[in-house]
Amino acid sequence: MITVLAALAVCALVAPAVIHWMGTRGFYVLALAPLGGLIWVIANWPPADAAAARVETVSWVPSLQMDIVTRFDTLTAILSVLILGVGALVLCYCAHYFDDARPRVAVFGGEMVAFAAAMFGLVISDNMLVLYVFWELTTVLSFMLVGFYGVRATARRSATQALLVTTFGGLAMLVGIIMLGERSGTYLLSEIISAPPTGVYVDIAVVLLLIGALTKSAIVPFHFWLPGAMAAPTPVSAYLHAAAMVKAGIYLIARLAPAFSVTISWQVAVVGLGLVTMVLGGWRSLRELDLKLILAFGTVSQLGFMAVLVGIGDANVAMAGIAMLVAHALFKASLFMVVGIIDHSTGTRDVRKLARLGHRLPGLAVTAAVAGASMAGIPITLGFVGKETAFASVWETGAFVSWQAHAVDIVLLVGSIITCAYTLRFLWGAFGRKVRNTPSPAVAKMHPPTWPFYFSPVALAAAGVAAGVFSPQLGGLFEPYAETLNGYGHELEHLALWHGFGLPVVFSIIVIVGGAALFLGVRRVRDRVFGFRPLVNADRIYDATLRGADTLSLLLTRNTQRGSLPVTQGVILCTAILLPTIVLFAGARDRLSIDYTATPVQWVIGGCIVAASLSAVLLRNRLAATLVVGITGYGCAMLFALYGAPDLALTQFLVETLTLVIFVLVLRKLPAEPEKRHATGFKPLRALIGLAFGAMLVLIGLFAASARSTEPLHVDLPEAAYDFGHGANAVNVLLVDIRAWDTLGEVSVLIAAATGVASMVFRNRRFGAAPRVADAARLQAGDNGDDDDHVPPDRTTWLLGSGLRDPRHRSMVLEATTRLLFPTMVVLSIYFFYAGHNAPGGGFAGGLTMGLALVLRYLAGGRYELGEALPIEPGRILGAGLAVSATTAIVSMFLGAPALSSAVFEVTVPVLGDIKFVTALFFDLGIYLIVVGLVLDVLRSLGARLDVETTIARTAARISDSDGGTSSSGAATGDTTGEAANAAGGQVSR
Repeated sequence: MITVLAALAVCALVAPAVIHWMGTRGFYVLALAPLGGLIWVIANWPPADAAAARVETVSWVPSLQMDIVTRFDTLTAILSVLILGVGALVLCYCAHYFDDARPRVAVFGGEMVAFAAAMFGLVISDNMLVLYVFWELTTVLSFMLVGFYGVRATARRSATQALLVTTFGGLAMLVGIIMLGERSGTYLLSEIISAPPTGVYVDIAVVLLLIGALTKSAIVPFHFWLPGAMAAPTPVSAYLHAAAMVKAGIYLIARLAPAFSVTISWQVAVVGLGLVTMVLGGWRSLRELDLKLILAFGTVSQLGFMAVLVGIGDANVAMAGIAMLVAHALFKASLFMVVGIIDHSTGTRDVRKLARLGHRLPGLAVTAAVAGASMAGIPITLGFVGKETAFASVWETGAFVSWQAHAVDIVLLVGSIITCAYTLRFLWGAFGRKVRNTPSPAVAKMHPPTWPFYFSPVALAAAGVAAGVFSPQLGGLFEPYAETLNGYGHELEHLALWHGFGLPVVFSIIVIVGGAALFLGVRRVRDRVFGFRPLVNADRIYDATLRGADTLSLLLTRNTQRGSLPVTQGVILCTAILLPTIVLFAGARDRLSIDYTATPVQWVIGGCIVAASLSAVLLRNRLAATLVVGITGYGCAMLFALYGAPDLALTQFLVETLTLVIFVLVLRKLPAEPEKRHATGFKPLRALIGLAFGAMLVLIGLFAASARSTEPLHVDLPEAAYDFGHGANAVNVLLVDIRAWDTLGEVSVLIAAATGVASMVFRNRRFGAAPRVADAARLQAGDNGDDDDHVPPDRTTWLLGSGLRDPRHRSMVLEATTRLLFPTMVVLSIYFFYAGHNAPGGGFAGGLTMGLALVLRYLAGGRYELGEALPIEPGRILGAGLAVSATTAIVSMFLGAPALSSAVFEVTVPVLGDIKFVTALFFDLGIYLIVVGLVLDVLRSLGARLDVETTIARTAARISDSDGGTSSSGAATGDTTGEAANAAGGQVSR
């Protein structure tokens, strides 16, 4: 199972390249992936004994019960056949639906295969947490597929609507999964169903799970997203909204029914809402004029029907439910494809513009009629078998008292009559004559589809008839699932085309006659019945809900976000002070022990930190305040070193230094002191908030340390780091192995922050490496001005880029020192990176050291020296670092270790001998590159970019003065012209 899933995932990754290479015919190649999975499913069909179901386990996070556990039983196999079989046919259909291999079509192919993989992973997952991951993957992929035509507002709205509704259900479902798993002591569905817990807590958890199922399967009141999703291409509708995604909720209901179908909340949510959905969806389909919308509301109706059948919890009713599940996938996917062919050939889906299409495309009309017969429940089709079984089993079910069972069956009868009516309306609307002797203009100008275009819908329609004929054999495959439910004293009935005369036959006759009569009646009075706007409409309620949320958010923001940064920070800090303190003193607390035996060095360092903190409150000079704040950071680093944490001390020193540099880069563009009109707030109050926040942290830290009742974890960390992470530096092993996932998330946030800062500073195109000396030399106008970017012809320079700086801004001592220190710092950074797994250092410390080396080059030589030091675009370095770190997860798995953990491999090199490598080294390399790219990006945006803007502003001011007569010589004009050219050179080279 896991191999099939992995193969589908790999196929999804390579799908865009296949489509680019082969064009739309590449969809046939992509279809081989689900087809191969289908062959595996059929060849490994599960045995009738549920206890012998195939189970595969991949250890992931055992402590959190996050192992990947898959289970292959009868219900999983049935859904897998639909997912993979219909998926393969839909991909074949795509080869003719799309006209050319546009880039978006190539991505579309990958998304379709990825969706098949996600659905397959969903139905084989026995661990509910893993199931939820695949559940949300289908939500995201559905959003991307529905929004295929992103340039259309309707597609964007529909995709967003589907995403919001199903994500809301998914979040409720996640809460239910956690509640049910914690109460049961396991997250495995098979174990929960075999020994279901009880109680009000469990009932609430099950209702939350059902909210996720009902939203995914478009059950009232969450039904409105499915018709809106018809803005997607027809292959998406044929797959997601007929055979795959919408079946996920039905699958979950069927999976949970053996354990929880007897509860009142279940019966109301599943059976009650399912009946309402069946009738309401069918009635709405009679109102629509678009062929896809007729089928969409029909799908809503059929989903309600299936939810009732699989949710009652009766073995015989469940047989009918599974039969309808399979039948619906066959006939509805076929009908959606028929609509796609009609739209592709005529350019319209409006029933008012289609007349006598059946005469032009008789083969397509026959295909639609066969599939429609199964939807309406006409004999010899699987839809007929499922509907008759449903009528018979629901009437006699023991899950309800007699009158309730009869009432449910009568509602199903009414819904089936409406189903027959909208089926006739669909066939008449698509292929009928409509009292015309000649085809309508759209039909007359149509281009006939190619015969291969027919293959997929014909195959599915024929499969619906074949499944009906061979329903006894098919029923034998369904029965192992039905046997897991309560039979209520009735023997399990086998599926068959004919059970003799009885109630089901009478109901079927009523359905056919009543459906035809309803169709004819609605045709006559349609304008009078549907000519008014419905009083209640789910779409309008959805829009009103969003408007209400927007209004509420604006009201809340208007009263809390007043535009004052000090006020906002004050509110946040006060909340952070009061809430933990109140909770601390309101709850139970253990002893409080304080060690007063501090060394004199600690008191000295602490006194310096306090003095620096008070100075930051009193000082008005921005730079001075920044420097004293830096003293507090250096003081913390000294305390780390004093207590035997060299890694933390080293990192703190490097980060504090780099932070000071960044502050200085920004402050150089601001006045030395804030103007009085910019002074806000009451400084003593700010100092009080700061003191209170610090005191709160100290207090909580003391109580937390005193509350420890077992041996601290750090005692075992060094040994665990060496045994499991293969490194002697416990801090570095923690970062690159034990909590590597956290580190990967943190560096991703760093990249996002760097991108955001640079985007705000550049405001337009931010790509490209820092400018180099050659760039300025090419664009220089030969001026003799005294501004930057001028190259003195006969001046010796220690740094190549410093020759472009104004001599007044240069320091020969700094340049010479930089020339000596830069190589040393580079070597030191490499040492920190390489030695960090066993000694103080690591990729983060090494990257910071390299970043400080770049800072030194920039401060000594200017922005052109930065380009000479590292002439690579920062985004490439950031991306390469993230790619290297993420790839380590895959490499570790191939070497037999869990993802993003240390795996060891040894090589023998001549002269050097045996060398042992740990994969964490490569993860650390990614961190190193990310930090270097981040520093380079900051220097380009807050350093070089601001330099360019300053030069441009100064040049513009001089040119303005010259034009205004303030310059009395032509030399001044020549100087400013050269400066303008050099400023432009700075922009171009950027």
